[in-house]
Amino acid sequence: MITSTFLIALLDDMFFAAIPAVGFALVFNVPVKALKYCAIGGAIGHGCRFTLMHYGLSVEWATLCAATLVGMIGVHWSHRFLAHPKVFTVAAMIPMVPGVFAFKAMIALVEINHRGFTPEVWALLIENVLKAVFVVAALAIGLAMPGLLFYRRRPVV
Repeated sequence: MITSTFLIALLDDMFFAAIPAVGFALVFNVPVKALKYCAIGGAIGHGCRFTLMHYGLSVEWATLCAATLVGMIGVHWSHRFLAHPKVFTVAAMIPMVPGVFAFKAMIALVEINHRGFTPEVWALLIENVLKAVFVVAALAIGLAMPGLLFYRRRPVV
């Protein structure tokens, strides 16, 4: 059941995901007319991941699904506006980059260096490194998925 607190949290998540998507689109010199689509793509992707994680999916699988959705939408927009799909998708993926997991892994590494090895901190380091790597891999695979499905010379089936 969808509650009002979930909807407010989802809208909050989508709004604050659109901001870095536009910021990185500006860094990547995306045309001004495409900036709103980058914002919408970032909001849709992060909102999709937020919703899937709310319903129990892990961050890695939720990121793969959200990145694939953003990639599919980007292909649709690229056909509609005659631009390359990466114009719409790359900046929209940036809010899903696993900065928190990478940061926690680096903190664990510094703690191991400073205080010495403990199995608990080592487990924390490995867990966060693997999460960060798998989320980045999910973003790359999700970004490549529409190209693998739609731009093949031979049919998939």
